[in-house]
Amino acid sequence: MTIGHWRPMRTVAVLGGGIGGLAASYYLCKSPHVTKVVVVEASSRCGGWLWSTRRADGAVFEHGPRGIRPAGAVGRNTLNMVDDLGLEGEILPVTSSHVASKNRFLYVGGRLHRMPSGISGLLRIVPPFSRPLLLSVAMEILVKKRREEDESIHSFVSRRLGMELADLAVDSLCRGVFAGDCRKLSVRSCFPLLYHAEQRRGSLALGFMLGSGPGPVVPPGPLAQRSIKESWAQWSLRRGVESLPESITDFLQQSGRVELHRDAAVRHVCPSASGWMIHLEDGVISADHIISALPAKALSSALPPSCQLLIQELQDIPTVTVAVVNLEYDGSILPVTGFGHLIPSSEDQGLLGVVYDSVPFPEHNRPDGQTTRLTVMMGGAWFQEEFGAPEMATQEQLLARATEAVRRHLGVMASPIWSRVTLQRDCIPQYYLGHHRRVGEYGFIHLVQMVVEQFLKLRLFAESMRSFIRKNNLSLSLVGSCYDGVSVNDVIFSGRTAVEQLLGT
Repeated sequence: MTIGHWRPMRTVAVLGGGIGGLAASYYLCKSPHVTKVVVVEASSRCGGWLWSTRRADGAVFEHGPRGIRPAGAVGRNTLNMVDDLGLEGEILPVTSSHVASKNRFLYVGGRLHRMPSGISGLLRIVPPFSRPLLLSVAMEILVKKRREEDESIHSFVSRRLGMELADLAVDSLCRGVFAGDCRKLSVRSCFPLLYHAEQRRGSLALGFMLGSGPGPVVPPGPLAQRSIKESWAQWSLRRGVESLPESITDFLQQSGRVELHRDAAVRHVCPSASGWMIHLEDGVISADHIISALPAKALSSALPPSCQLLIQELQDIPTVTVAVVNLEYDGSILPVTGFGHLIPSSEDQGLLGVVYDSVPFPEHNRPDGQTTRLTVMMGGAWFQEEFGAPEMATQEQLLARATEAVRRHLGVMASPIWSRVTLQRDCIPQYYLGHHRRVGEYGFIHLVQMVVEQFLKLRLFAESMRSFIRKNNLSLSLVGSCYDGVSVNDVIFSGRTAVEQLLGT
């Protein structure tokens, strides 16, 4: 995101029609200072990874994110948007007292284990753990603070809470959220609340009790207030989460200020006297400013050679591929009830987790007859090792692995009555150690770096992407999952933040 003095914007081009690009366009249309917004999307549909299949019989299947969390400033921000779009009547809330919120499982040692919850679960030994979790939390307060600039999630958790929690619970969590390896992922970039709790309070427990520093302030609108009052843990939409990008697209087209180009891949962009010239396959678009919601590697291939330092940093952000296998079974076939189960890498590297979709969102089942919908997630950081190159993996191979996991983990001997295999290539960016420095974090460390470099005339570190954009006065903002968070809420909020910084609001 660029930071600087506001100037009137005649035309802003938004590259990428996923949820990040759509969110940025939505916030641009809320401003009277922007005359025209041009959205450019390479595929035939908008929404990116928010992708729902709606069968003719009423069943809904998600091929990407499903339940969205309402908590925190970014969660309230998304609900405020949903409210503004008139989708409040479509909301499917799951409360914190719902069985899908209370029951989450780990598959360890060839069997399912319910994760501890509530006070009683924290006070006693609950397999697969060998000591009460409350003991680990109590002892964490005594662990000395480290002043590391960054640390892997596994190292951080094993140091503060013990190796067992890191190896089982946190390893599984990172596979479920990031499809990634917690031994490589950055705690500072993936779980900034944990990192700042230690840095500012010396302890995770104290950080959660006293707060770990200021964050964005988003007043809750009516729907967000309802989510607090009713204690929602997550929510979806009646016709699937793709309803959100569809509604934003409708809003943009009705605004009268948005020009939407589908099936329009960006070939390259060139600086011009007024801003940028954006070259598509079948034409050129002129814009005062670009908000890029493209994947980092896609943007890197479109930038001019004068941006070589930025191009290199963009290319160095890794991504992983996930196989998403949707399954439907006849009858009620689950031996346990809950949200689903995760599998630590020590148990099976190829299988990330299984979501019991029919439990949190039974409204997405077909209305006639009892069925059970499941989603098996596979691959991630281990895709190549387990399945080979993504282009070589067959749907039959992935489906067989998924149904075998359901048989082995849940004891389901029947075959699914319906299935769909979706290979989500390069779908989740991986925030490895030093990601905050690559992207550009405007904090104390960044300030010290700039001061030292200025006085010593030295390049101590690689220049961050955002400092390069700022120093070269590029009319360019970066939004999306490659930079400031991979969740739907984070990506939407990155679009809002980019627009606010661009317009000085």
